[in-house]
Amino acid sequence: MSVDKKVVLITGAARGIGMGIAKCFVAQGASVIITDLDESMTQAAAAELGENAMGLVANAASQSAMSEAVSKVLQRYGQLDVLVNNAGIGGPKEQFEEISSSDSALLGITDDVWDEQLMFNLRTAFSSSNAAIPHLSEGGNIVNIASIAALGPTTTLPAYGAAKAGVVHLTKTLAMELAPRRIRVNCICPGLLWTRAWEILTTQMKANQPELANMSQRQIFESVVEDITPLGSEQTPEDIGNLAVFYASSNARMITGQIVAVDGGISVK
Repeated sequence: MSVDKKVVLITGAARGIGMGIAKCFVAQGASVIITDLDESMTQAAAAELGENAMGLVANAASQSAMSEAVSKVLQRYGQLDVLVNNAGIGGPKEQFEEISSSDSALLGITDDVWDEQLMFNLRTAFSSSNAAIPHLSEGGNIVNIASIAALGPTTTLPAYGAAKAGVVHLTKTLAMELAPRRIRVNCICPGLLWTRAWEILTTQMKANQPELANMSQRQIFESVVEDITPLGSEQTPEDIGNLAVFYASSNARMITGQIVAVDGGISVK
């Protein structure tokens, strides 16, 4: 699964899934550029990845910011082979405002929350792709990170699910559009990973569900994993990263427009 000497730009990669993806690419010999919004966190993550990594502060939802980031990549490396659209949010700012005590989660969402979810979970993929596509090498790759929330009804997170479903649709559209340039576009739908988003979510679950009061955040997460995952364990950022590396390798040369869930079987149920 060699991606040796490929230049890979990963958005939202200073931590969590994005960082796991970056580690997998670096381990296979790629040069990796990570973008995120926080300067110190981005540079610390790049330093952790080593000499084959560079950190850039950029808003993935801004075409101009991402165009500037791509220009810096080209100045340093002279090429761009892979774009991984990972940037996104589980919930706006510091809490999951989308989750409502209303009988209908949809009716509990404000216009601002809806727009923020679509901007940071769908426009990020659109804007970053728009900036990168003109400069992707012939035979390059785009890997979009969506969610299993895109694959079925999400009554507690309808805006998030709708945004991620848009990423799935964008994947298929770009796969057809870019096929003449031999640029492949594929999508990964992660399942349950212990990330900052789940830390925030389990905090809110504790506050809203009295029966969880004596459980730690981690215990709540593990109970959810056990309840709904056929393979019985959580997924890791590296599980997502390994598939991203495969997509970008020559081993997947005839794979494009595909949506794969890395979820321990949750989406099969």
